[in-house]
Amino acid sequence: MTDMSQTKPPQKPKPSGWRNLVWYLLFALIAVSILTNIMSPPKAQDDLNYSAFLSQVDSGAITSVEIRPNEQLITGTAKDGKSFKTYFLDYPGLISDLRSKNVTIAVNPKNDSQLWSGIFQAFLPFILIGLLWFFIFRQAQGANNQAMSFGKSRANAWKKDKSQLVTFKDVAGVDEAVEELREIVDYLKSPARYKSLGAKIPKGALLMGPPGTGKTLLAKAVAGEADVPFFSLSGSDFVEMFVGVGASRVRDLFAQAKKNQPCIIFVDEIDAVGRHRGAGLGGGHDEREQTLNQLLVEMDGFEADHTIIIMAATNRPDILDPALLRPGRFDRQVVVDKPSIKGRLDILKIHARGKKFSKNIDLEVLAKRTTGFTGADLANLMNEGALLSARRNLKTVSMAALEEAIDRVMAGPQRKSRLLSQKEQEIVAYHEVGHAIVANLCKFADPVHRVSILPRGQALGYTLQVPTEDKHLISRSQIKDTIKILLGGRIAEDLIFNEITSGASNDIERATSMARDFVCKFGMSSKLGTRQYGRAQSQVFLGRDYSDHSKDYSDTTAREVDEEIKSLIDECYRESESLLKTHHDLLVKISKILIEREELNAEEFSKLMSGEELPVDNTTDTTEATDTTSA
Repeated sequence: MTDMSQTKPPQKPKPSGWRNLVWYLLFALIAVSILTNIMSPPKAQDDLNYSAFLSQVDSGAITSVEIRPNEQLITGTAKDGKSFKTYFLDYPGLISDLRSKNVTIAVNPKNDSQLWSGIFQAFLPFILIGLLWFFIFRQAQGANNQAMSFGKSRANAWKKDKSQLVTFKDVAGVDEAVEELREIVDYLKSPARYKSLGAKIPKGALLMGPPGTGKTLLAKAVAGEADVPFFSLSGSDFVEMFVGVGASRVRDLFAQAKKNQPCIIFVDEIDAVGRHRGAGLGGGHDEREQTLNQLLVEMDGFEADHTIIIMAATNRPDILDPALLRPGRFDRQVVVDKPSIKGRLDILKIHARGKKFSKNIDLEVLAKRTTGFTGADLANLMNEGALLSARRNLKTVSMAALEEAIDRVMAGPQRKSRLLSQKEQEIVAYHEVGHAIVANLCKFADPVHRVSILPRGQALGYTLQVPTEDKHLISRSQIKDTIKILLGGRIAEDLIFNEITSGASNDIERATSMARDFVCKFGMSSKLGTRQYGRAQSQVFLGRDYSDHSKDYSDTTAREVDEEIKSLIDECYRESESLLKTHHDLLVKISKILIEREELNAEEFSKLMSGEELPVDNTTDTTEATDTTSA
């Protein structure tokens, strides 16, 4: 194994600690001096001439004296408590006179406190100048170092920690992407085998796909498998407010890579720096474009004997500059899509490691019920299930907790504080049962998995349909059935209460969007024919077209498009209304049971649709719910 510590970019040696020590000592000296003066301030002393001093000695007014021969100074204290000082001429009888008057005598050849005080006062200006210079020098040196390191790359050299090592064994659900990247890893391990055949490894690999599908995890797995230096950074780490810094960091990054080749550079969220050039409406210099230009030059400027692979990840490949995607730069574009049922099962098995499960856990059932989940969603699902089980003081993770975790991931936590009135609860119940009955009666609809009137997230109630298999295409009949189901809630409200509410706003929005796609995008209208009406509106930030060119048809055609969309929605409305009128008694019966139980699972709803009665003592399992349709 290669020692990854050698892959760190060269660092300047840290300044020695003596400067900090001097700084602390100087501050300590000043503090001691100040505290000394505060704790023991010098006593106020009266100047006394020598004659007066002798007179007071003769009169017995002196209690103690301190003689300082070197300074020819006498200090002392009188009986009244006052301190004094006087200068004297030494003579033999002075000591005898003092002793005869019982004066306490002390001899001090030198005054240490005054000596140090004098030395400190003499050198105080120099100390202050030194401190000021030292402080300014340190600040200037720090600012200079910061300015000089501004153009250095912020790439982090990956460290091999066996406890956190990620390999391809830890990646599931993206088998095709793993195979594409395994070839790059194999080339980095044994490049001679490829070079002997004249093969050239792709210089770059772009990982693209929806958020949470595991693009960054794949890059970590490549680092764990390749056993080569691995530099990782984000696209936003290049660009700063100062012009030229981004390009400088790009140059520094590739300079480090060349010193540590063979190696891998990974740029996460490359769309932050790799957007289409010409962005914005105004002119002037664009720092991001200069950074991108330098990145393009470095990627295409590798010498033949250089073994440097650059990987990048993005969930917006449509906005990347075409020059970045051409062969010779990102030769290989790896799509990391949402996992299939098998992929979801494999991902759940990985995230099940280290967790204690009860015996009734069935990961295959969870995989079927999590259509559209990404790897991040599945990881969150398993973690939420463990948290819910721990919150309930369970020793193992139960299936019920995992079912409830699906609800939390898709629709958010249950909002127990959102209490509905009796009237609103009835409206929500009939609304959701209207969705469920139409879904059950439509031939091309997914089966109903749960109906609930418990508020969760932004929804007052929800009807969950779980597909039996992954679908990549949608047929004309499926779109019509979906529109019927979306309109079923509004129709149920109108049939029962002869009144409609705002609860169907999201249903109407989705139904209208699907009807417009049916007519304008998919070309499924028999009246308007097989053609697309309208184009996607260009995005202003890409700097391509500012004007709205989405409408590419005449006003007469626009009127026909609107009429066809309305006709489709009206047709679905009538058919859905006919179904609910035919099963009016069933609508009332199931809605009353739903109000009583608050939730119905797939088995209970199926029994009610077939005319069976539910056991009176059957308790509702409140752990399976997900949001698809809001009341």
